[in-house]
Amino acid sequence: MSDVELDYPFLMDAALRSVVRDVLNLTKELGSAPGEHHFYIEFATQAAGVDIPDSLLMTYPERMTIVLQHQFKDLEITDERFSVTLWFKGEPSHLVIPFDAITIFADPSVQFELRFSNFDTPAVDDAETAVNEAAEADDNEEPDPSADIVSLDAFRKK
Repeated sequence: MSDVELDYPFLMDAALRSVVRDVLNLTKELGSAPGEHHFYIEFATQAAGVDIPDSLLMTYPERMTIVLQHQFKDLEITDERFSVTLWFKGEPSHLVIPFDAITIFADPSVQFELRFSNFDTPAVDDAETAVNEAAEADDNEEPDPSADIVSLDAFRKK
């Protein structure tokens, strides 16, 4: 018998990230998003492998959302990441975004959205640490005597 446990949330995230990869590959083949489709892609700017201009990193220190529809160029997709050139304030900017850095992928034209939970960023790690510390603090606190349970049986119709 094996001690290996299946990490279903990780496996689901990996499968759903392949949907994003497939959509971007189709978009590259077509030269733009098909029909009325357009994609909102939110990603963690501090995630490993993200490469964006410093000016964007200063403006978006934790998360950034980009839109892909018609006005982009140089879309390249690999198994681990994609890169694209977009314009910000009239200036072209080349962005490299690992699929693992994506937090949300949405296509509002068909009301489709994927939210990802398995990504590794300092901000996420800090948030998880804060939540865990708060939970530990709650476990160590004495119960509040004013938090009594009130029975509603007397008010119910019989």
